[in-house]
Amino acid sequence: MAENEVSEHKRPASQPLHEVGPGADSHRRWLIAVIIAAIVAGVLIWGIQSRLKDEAKLRAVVAQTAMPSVSVVLPKRAAPAQEIILPGNAQPFISSPIYARTDGYLKKWYFDIGAHVKKDQLLAVIDTPEIDQQLQQARGDLDTAQANVAIAKITADRWQGLVSDGSVSQQETDQAVINLKAMQATLQANAANVRRLEKLQSFEKVYAPFDGIITARSTDIGALIDAGAGGSSAAAGVSGGASTEPRELFHMAAIRTLRVYVAVPEVYSPSVRSGGSATLTLDEFPGETLRGTIVRNTNSINLASRTLLVEVDIDNPTGRLLPGAYVFVHLKLPDVTHSVTIPADTLIFRKEGLQVGLVRDGKARLVSVKINHDYGNSVDIISGLQPTDAVIVNPSDSLVDGTAVRVSNN
Repeated sequence: MAENEVSEHKRPASQPLHEVGPGADSHRRWLIAVIIAAIVAGVLIWGIQSRLKDEAKLRAVVAQTAMPSVSVVLPKRAAPAQEIILPGNAQPFISSPIYARTDGYLKKWYFDIGAHVKKDQLLAVIDTPEIDQQLQQARGDLDTAQANVAIAKITADRWQGLVSDGSVSQQETDQAVINLKAMQATLQANAANVRRLEKLQSFEKVYAPFDGIITARSTDIGALIDAGAGGSSAAAGVSGGASTEPRELFHMAAIRTLRVYVAVPEVYSPSVRSGGSATLTLDEFPGETLRGTIVRNTNSINLASRTLLVEVDIDNPTGRLLPGAYVFVHLKLPDVTHSVTIPADTLIFRKEGLQVGLVRDGKARLVSVKINHDYGNSVDIISGLQPTDAVIVNPSDSLVDGTAVRVSNN
């Protein structure tokens, strides 16, 4: 019994010093719970923040994807322009159709296309038998009228001599005088008819009205000629019947001086003055420069093309330059013009006029521009753009000023 008491008394001494009672266990459990709660809260907060960041990124990506994507290009600065080169069309100084003035048959023609003729040179002869017969009859009527006037004058003079001694009455004398006047009027009418027919007969011969070349011949020997036309048989209409519209016998052109017509853009129209000089070049004469003179312009801007029609005259004494030739006209500018070049697929054609789209501060801006030269794949812009502007390539037809856009090209 004593041993049992001794052993029970020593057991507490063998227990570890850190062990405590029931209060220590509850404190440890509380501490563990707090740590676990903090970990869970941290995990939850981290998860929520991650999800919010992912949602923000997703919204940004969606907004970026929904925003129109555009490609841009920077304008290239062009060399300063001291002249403009414009296409022109060379025309004869005089271009005239030659018509018949009398009826008949073409008897002979003397010049064909390409022939150089002088003023008043005979081009063709028309056989006019009807006119010849009419003229012969008119001359016979004129002779008759002259004879009638002669006898009427003798009768009137005689009656006027007899009326003084009462041999004839005054009424008979007045009738003789009036008859003379009527015969004289008939004589004048017959004389006028003879002159008319002689003029028509003179039209049997067709002469050149000026120095030039024959550019067309629309008749041939034996063709029926109507006054004012080249020939009814040659002027058949679409339905196969004879046309009533006049047709020329020949067409002539004066080419010692050529008129070159050129359409000058409105922006350069103040630089074009009558009396100024211009140089011309042609593809058929490479390396050769011709001199011309600005003689006149329409003094009116064409509403459709916004251009001023200008005429430049150029001497062509040897006939080297051909009417209808395609000519490049070089016009000097009084001031140096600066411009930029952009691709042609950047242009926007709308009712507001010619525009391009720019990207400024992440938004599309539509600005109006003016073209200096059109090179086909590219255009030269004289106003509205700077070399630092980001120009939208292939802009959408629905592009609106102020639309947010993103640049896709690197």
